[in-house]
Amino acid sequence: MTAAAPFAAPPGRTLIAGVGNIFLGDDGFGVEAVRRLGEHPLPEGVEVVDAGVRGIHLAYQMLDGYHTVLLVDATARGSEPGTLHLLDATDPGATRPRDTALDGHHMTPDAVLALLDTLSAGTGGRRPRRVMVLGCEPADLAEGIGLSRPVDAAVDEAVRMIRQLVGADPEPPAAATDTGPAATEEPAEEPAAETAGEPAPAVAGSHPTERNTTSC
Repeated sequence: MTAAAPFAAPPGRTLIAGVGNIFLGDDGFGVEAVRRLGEHPLPEGVEVVDAGVRGIHLAYQMLDGYHTVLLVDATARGSEPGTLHLLDATDPGATRPRDTALDGHHMTPDAVLALLDTLSAGTGGRRPRRVMVLGCEPADLAEGIGLSRPVDAAVDEAVRMIRQLVGADPEPPAAATDTGPAATEEPAEEPAAETAGEPAPAVAGSHPTERNTTSC
């Protein structure tokens, strides 16, 4: 996958799918993100689903005439826990592993994307024109329910990013306009977030400290 490139708001149907296993700690990030996203109004033509671990079902749904698909998931890329990554997964060659394990109970976005060409050939479905992945760096993937503190803090920022990407929020999120830790409402001389031990999530694009400001 590559860092997301700029493009305009989707002209057609958009699918936003939360992916992950809520019983494996931070792997439930995507599921929680779409749950909170569902509390906000979204433009017409934008659908939100909790795909969970139903990877094969999600792959079939992605062939149902969507222009853009945004997968939301925990994504380990070696950054600090809670860091958000916006990635472009449109190119099949960039995401297709040589051996894709068809495990109906746990499929990563890479595995789901690797199935699209095979399924489209057999069903006549059309692959989405644009596929994005909004990933969050996990801190703990051990068995257990609930997100770690840095990943839970990143969920609301992820919701703001998604709403901006689909054109629901005309104001860019604070984290998308700064090159350091996400901006807060506190003045610079009063670092309340640092005192509380809960720094706001970073957002990684093509560079570990680069904020991504593009829209879908």
